[in-house]
Amino acid sequence: MSDELNGTPPISFYIVAGVFLFFNVTGLIFYYQQMTLTPQMLQGLDASTIAFMEATPVWATSGYAIAVNAGVVASIVLLLRKAWALPVYIVSFAGVLTQDFDAFVLRDAVGVWGSSAYYVPSVVLVMCLVEIWYSRSVANRYYR
Repeated sequence: MSDELNGTPPISFYIVAGVFLFFNVTGLIFYYQQMTLTPQMLQGLDASTIAFMEATPVWATSGYAIAVNAGVVASIVLLLRKAWALPVYIVSFAGVLTQDFDAFVLRDAVGVWGSSAYYVPSVVLVMCLVEIWYSRSVANRYYR
């Protein structure tokens, strides 16, 4: 990629990039809330849910941390119109896949939460793919 300005993006570019940033900051907030849970906060949950959450391996939690932090960084970089937004979005997607591999392949998230366990991860996966597609599609037009 060239460091020269390839074109001025339309307002829609900033709106889409802003939505991506909002989505990823929301994920970061959820991550922070999950990592700072206290025993008092867990009181309303059943034993199987608490056991599932406590049994999450460190590498899956790391995947979650990488996914949300890389997503926020990639969104900021996209707003700054830098070409390295794409590889950072790909790193975020890899973190999401790592976390979901643990929850759905190695352990039974659906058995704990029911079919609703698919809702948020499905939205996250689709959003990751949209972020990758969009950052790649605007690469030659708006990156500097």
